[in-house]
Amino acid sequence: MGKRKLAVPVAKGQTYTVPIHGMGSNGEGIGCVEGFTVFVPFALPGETVQAKVDVVKKNYATATIETIEVASPHRIEPRCSVYGTCGGCQLQHVSYEEQLALKTQKVKDVIERIAGDDPNLVRPALGPANPWQYRNKMQMPVGSSNGELAMGFYARGSHDIVTYVDCHIQSEVNNEMAKVCYSIMKDTGIAPYDEVRETGVVRHIIGRVANEGKENEEWMLIIVAATKQLPKQDTWVTRLTEAFPKLKSIVLNYNPKKTNVIMGRKNTLLWGNEYINDSIEELDFRLSAHSFFQVNPRQTEVLYDEALRFAALTGEETVIDAYCGTGTISLCLARQAKEVIGIEIVEPAIIDARANAKRNGFTNATFMVADAAEAMPTLYKDGVRPDVIVFDPIRAGCKEPVLYAAAAMAPKRIVYVSCNPASMARDIAILKEKGYRLEAVQPVDMFPMTAHVEAVCLMSRKEK
Repeated sequence: MGKRKLAVPVAKGQTYTVPIHGMGSNGEGIGCVEGFTVFVPFALPGETVQAKVDVVKKNYATATIETIEVASPHRIEPRCSVYGTCGGCQLQHVSYEEQLALKTQKVKDVIERIAGDDPNLVRPALGPANPWQYRNKMQMPVGSSNGELAMGFYARGSHDIVTYVDCHIQSEVNNEMAKVCYSIMKDTGIAPYDEVRETGVVRHIIGRVANEGKENEEWMLIIVAATKQLPKQDTWVTRLTEAFPKLKSIVLNYNPKKTNVIMGRKNTLLWGNEYINDSIEELDFRLSAHSFFQVNPRQTEVLYDEALRFAALTGEETVIDAYCGTGTISLCLARQAKEVIGIEIVEPAIIDARANAKRNGFTNATFMVADAAEAMPTLYKDGVRPDVIVFDPIRAGCKEPVLYAAAAMAPKRIVYVSCNPASMARDIAILKEKGYRLEAVQPVDMFPMTAHVEAVCLMSRKEK
């Protein structure tokens, strides 16, 4: 006889008492009912809640809080009036001190469970003095709701737009630009894009603020539209430039496709300069509408400082910066290294990286357009033997051929910068098998009020 299928102890639509013992990857509380895992958004570790089950799967269920029987002492009143409806933040109901503790524990859990290593190697997460209004880039979808213009943020788990142009984690500059854009659309009657009918004009409003609070502060506004021309273009330019003297660039981005990708490939300069200038660690970077740049400049410097400290450069080292992007980390490394080789598969990013190296006067940083999974083995065959390798991959982490080639190059140190500690922990386990030891992990909170946490770790080659 086959094994008897165990009954799931919860049913959709029913309410259960759920003790919460942990936090999930998206900031939700993790609890159990008769040993069966239940995820409860906005519940906190240590709480006991009455929760109504929404979805039941084979190995877990999700539920919505109805009442809190035992509240966490770290629970606070959210600052934002649309918190819980808007999908942008997940942790505004937690004191910031506890947010850092939860994020530290999140990294400890993956280091122990996935990397198979000592969680005490994880240091307390580093957060900013002010966890609010830190984002220097906004991306607000534009649409309609009940026949009215809608502009703000997507509702949690949907593409419905919550109208709100006073976000507490956005730079106040971006909020002010958003308010004027909303007013222009209301006054001119320009149709917002309808992603179901594929009609209308304006799809997104994107704001960028460079060097905020400094004398050389510059702003860029990008209007993403489904049309090649922007109706009432003169009105947009006049009202925006009159309202914001620090605005240096207004760009129309053309995106006619039915897609979740925010920006299309073609930009048209409506007014001002094609670029604005930003800085990290006293290095200057030129940003176009498509340029990637960290959205929390103050915490970016904290993250990079930790990476540089782990790299322990003396000026004599050759460094490979895999997944180098526009060269921000590469150039920080180049200030202290003999030579830096940056690798990036996205060609426009490498064009920016080379321009950034030139404008900052670096002659010891070279950049190549390549897939790191192919370039690393090729460099190894060509005899390149770096002293330090730095990884800063996308959320999926490094491809195995990259890790194998890195280990074969036998650098003294590997510094791993991660936006997803779980994939970093997986890659740590692989590097450990290839002769490396985990020395330390430093979480850095780049996105307060959200469930995301970044981390940088140091691995050193074991002596044979």
